[in-house]
Amino acid sequence: MVLKTDTCRFSGLKIYPGHGLRLTKIDCQSYLFLNGKCKKMWEQRKKPAKLAWTAQFRKAHKKDLTAETARKKKRTVKTNNRSLVGASLELIQKRRGEKTEVRAAARDAALREIKERTRKAKDAKKVASKNAPAGGKGAAVKKIAAKGPAGSKLR
Repeated sequence: MVLKTDTCRFSGLKIYPGHGLRLTKIDCQSYLFLNGKCKKMWEQRKKPAKLAWTAQFRKAHKKDLTAETARKKKRTVKTNNRSLVGASLELIQKRRGEKTEVRAAARDAALREIKERTRKAKDAKKVASKNAPAGGKGAAVKKIAAKGPAGSKLR
């Protein structure tokens, strides 16, 4: 059988069923005290940390060592190096070890090469358009028959 215990608002001690005093204020705040002594001390605005028999005093003066919780060990995050889809692990390590100047030079060379390629493609397009017939895309000239007024005979 489990007993539902509450804690005293002043002393911090357990209140078992059938014991304690409940004080309810006008603003519906409810306070539960272990006994009349705790209630009177609370009404006198005494500080529970200054009274040796309260739980707050014991906690403040490190008297209750069993209630002290052990600190959790902080986990260290372990990072794993993995290769990516486009690059192997060795390639990634090599590039990471390169100096910034080397990387910048390689990037500039790649950009120059791309610009050259686009420039050649544009030049080839210009040459192809100059060599094409003047009518646009090789359109043949259509001959249109002369038409006169309706009913007249043209020879």
